[in-house]
Amino acid sequence: MRGADRAAVVAGLGAWVPQTVVTNDELALRLDTSDEWIRSRTGIARRHVIAPGESTGDLAVEAGHRALKSAGTGTADLVVVATSTPDRPCPATAPEVASRLGLTGVGAFDVAAVCTGFVYALGVTAALIESGAARTALVIGADTFSTILNPTDRTTRAIFGDGAGAVFLRAGDPAEDGALRGLHLGSDGTRSELIEVAAGGSRQRSTGLPAEEAATYFTMEGRSVFAEAVRRMAASVQTTAESLGWASGDIDRIVLHQANARILAAVADRVDVPLERFPSNIERVGNTVAASIPLVLADAAESGELRAGQRVVLGGFGGGLTWGSVGLVWPGLTVG
Repeated sequence: MRGADRAAVVAGLGAWVPQTVVTNDELALRLDTSDEWIRSRTGIARRHVIAPGESTGDLAVEAGHRALKSAGTGTADLVVVATSTPDRPCPATAPEVASRLGLTGVGAFDVAAVCTGFVYALGVTAALIESGAARTALVIGADTFSTILNPTDRTTRAIFGDGAGAVFLRAGDPAEDGALRGLHLGSDGTRSELIEVAAGGSRQRSTGLPAEEAATYFTMEGRSVFAEAVRRMAASVQTTAESLGWASGDIDRIVLHQANARILAAVADRVDVPLERFPSNIERVGNTVAASIPLVLADAAESGELRAGQRVVLGGFGGGLTWGSVGLVWPGLTVG
């Protein structure tokens, strides 16, 4: 069974955030900001950050373990980790994550598409399952942006948090609940400077000059990113819905990357779907980059906001620029 007769089906879900919580009031003790300023611009009240010595891979292992437990299995043919904050520049983080999960010998690789990373990873993994190259897979979105933020930048420090979320995929029938369908991916490299860490890569290193400290931190042009995120995510969600024959009113839940509460509201308005159909946890965890979508899925599934049989579209936007979306009918599962 391959191609049109075979689909990647969501059969497990797990999530993990580090124990340390940083509230807006705590940030205000160190930066020129306030709880009101942060909430009014982002909708964020707190975020989780890793402890010294902790890493992206540590979070990915925890989320992956829970997704395997949710699926009722301890094995997978493939492990894909979506991250822009790998444990090391080389090698990829996924092989070590797989090994720590007891999956030594399986295929394992990273996907780097920043906040769209989880959607891109789902797309690549689904294609491998559809082709017959893999029967089961663990797809993990994990990031620790606290490690690449300028400690004096009140804007980025307020927005980002650390976390990991994972789904277990298995081969199945395209018509069954949980089958990923209607994948749409896009990019625009002409605007890559809007979201970047300028130093540390071959472009900067090849100059032979030391990097300026500011260039080693994450930067983002907020206003331009806001406009691009709304436009690109809304269009991608609509493209996926149309490919599945779903009108706006047919979509029960739209689970977007948690970039900013105002972005979610703007997308809801543009796609003509009530905001109450957009699950959100940004107030409690902030923008967790590639972990964002699976963390929202886990929260919504546990609270009962996401129920079996609902038509769901997942959508993301991030650096690159990149964007993408995919649809599914939510399956009945228990979060690990």
